[in-house]
This record gives sequence, structure tokens and C-alpha cells, in this order.
Amino acid sequence: MWNKKIAWVLALTVSVPLQGFAEESKKIQDNSFLMEEAYNQEAGVVQHIQTFMYTQKTKDWVYTFTQEWPVPDETHQLSYTIPVVHVTDPLNTSGVGDIALNYRYQAILKDRIALSPRLSVILPTGDYRKGHGTDAVGLQTNIPLSVELSDKVVTHWNIGATYTPRSKEPGGATADTTGFNYGASIIYLSSENFNLMLETVGTSSELVQPDGSKQRGNTFFINPGVRFASNYSSGLQIVPGISMPIGIGPSAGNNSIFLYLSFEHPFK
Repeated sequence: MWNKKIAWVLALTVSVPLQGFAEESKKIQDNSFLMEEAYNQEAGVVQHIQTFMYTQKTKDWVYTFTQEWPVPDETHQLSYTIPVVHVTDPLNTSGVGDIALNYRYQAILKDRIALSPRLSVILPTGDYRKGHGTDAVGLQTNIPLSVELSDKVVTHWNIGATYTPRSKEPGGATADTTGFNYGASIIYLSSENFNLMLETVGTSSELVQPDGSKQRGNTFFINPGVRFASNYSSGLQIVPGISMPIGIGPSAGNNSIFLYLSFEHPFK
């Protein structure tokens, strides 16, 4: 879902009572990595997502925890994302980043096509002096489109924007900043429980400079990966995954390792 994900994903385990494997497999569906798929949570089902991404060149990392809830069914979805970041330059510090509160509307879900626009409020919870946040409330929107081309192939498409008034750099200078994100992916379902993935994602974001001016920076990554699922008769689905974001063009040399872990289960 987040355009600032550039680090290892440490998948922390959660203690969940298991009741054995389900007799029927549940297709992996809403478990993209750097992309955002267009499937809201169905009624009575909650999802807990953890990611960890480590950038080898800069030694920076980002851990995120996201929880998604239907309100009360898949037409409306509320979620939140809590990031923990480690920034090597200039202070080599770690801490909570800016938390995002998200709302998604399932506008289309029929005939193998899904569309679910998202609106997020980004809260200034990160310490801007350490490079963990912007010290300003931001707004972000993203439009994910998912298309099933066949029983074996699914594609996802994203385009979005972020606006942060009075964004602050570590020295205290402020400016209104805008950012844009885009991406596309293709998923091959070699089986319902094992998928091959290829994502391409890019961003173009303004950064506040110490003199109050703005400088635009761009990123672009291709992200090959795999994911697999374990399904249980309780309704629990566990999906771990791993990928290797490779920097291209403006991000050349910034290769990363990305880990993913999702728990999805009924709460009613």
C-alpha cells in the first residue's frame, strides 16, 4: 500500500490457535508486496500484515504493521499502518514513523475486475528531526485496479498522489510538498497456494531542502518474488512471502530484500 517502503521485512510471528488444514484451498488474493491490490476485506474477516524491507546500499530499513477491517462488509474498509523506520544518514536512528489511517471503497467487484479507491490521512507521529516523519498532517490517495486475465494470471495497477502542507525537513525548514506513485504487477498462480510475482513500482516526490526550497526525487524498482499460503479449517490463512526489489534508473544500485507475513482470519 505505502510508496516509502524501501527496506527488509522482518516477519514477526503471532500466537494463533490452529485447527488443522482446511479440506479446500483458499486462493491467495489480497497479498501484494509493494503494490496495492483492489480487494477489500469480506464481512467478518480481519487481516494483519507485517512487512520488513532492508536496503543494502544505505543500510536503512522499514518495518510496517497494517490491520484491515470490513465496515461492516467489503463495500467499506478501514485500516491503519504503523511504520518503524531506521535511518542511517545522518544520525543512525530508529523509531516510529508517520502513521496512516486508511479508508477504501469497493467501487467495482464483478466479472474478474476490482476497483477500490483509497483515501488516507497521514499523522505526524514520526520525529522529523531524525528523518522519521514530516511533522505535518498529509493526505494520500491511491487507485488500485485488479484484473483477472485468466484462472492463472492476475494483474494489478496503481496510481496515486500525496500532499503534505508544511512538510518539515530535519533542520526545521518547511514547504508544501507533493508526491506521486505508480505501479503495475503480474501474478502467476502456479497453484492456489503458491504464486510467482513481478511488481514494478515508481515514485516522484518533493523533498524539503534546508533553505526551504524543494527538490524532486524519483525512484523506480522491479520486484520479483514468491508467496505461498497455509489454510486451516478455522478459516485462518497464513501467507508468508519474499522478494528482492531491484533499483532501476534513478534507483540503480539500491537493491533491497523484502519479507512479508499476513494472518487473515474470521473475527465473528
